[in-house]
Amino acid sequence: MNLVPDWAPNVHPLVVHFPIALLLTATGLDIAGLALRCNRPLRFVATVLYVLGTVTLAAAYFTGRAAAATVWLPGMAHAAVADHWEWAFRAIWFFGVMTVARLLLLWRLRTEPRHAIVALLTVAGLIGGILLGETGDRGARLVYQHGVGIARE
Repeated sequence: MNLVPDWAPNVHPLVVHFPIALLLTATGLDIAGLALRCNRPLRFVATVLYVLGTVTLAAAYFTGRAAAATVWLPGMAHAAVADHWEWAFRAIWFFGVMTVARLLLLWRLRTEPRHAIVALLTVAGLIGGILLGETGDRGARLVYQHGVGIARE
């Protein structure tokens, strides 16, 4: 039984948008919590979204690596695929470290964390958003400039 729809070349395009939505929403909640000073409930939800987003980001990375072996890659796309992988790998490591640090800093502390820690974590989320944007831009170039995943031999 094939769970991938006929229009999708593989599972990667089905998975890749979840971490983007989850991680950017988490960052938005951090910004809102910082601005509104109602940090605790928003920070909790943001942390859950960071965990889910990081897990789905890893899934997107591995499905993308597997997808590269199943689609036709024009000659000029090979360097672009490698560049996309590098940015995706950076994003996974960044969000992985940031999420673990966030869990340790926010859930291990018995008291309310200082405003500077919350602000630092929010800035880290914004930096992660830049990494996601760069990774996504390179993935979009693969599809829209090189036809990867849509062009046939």
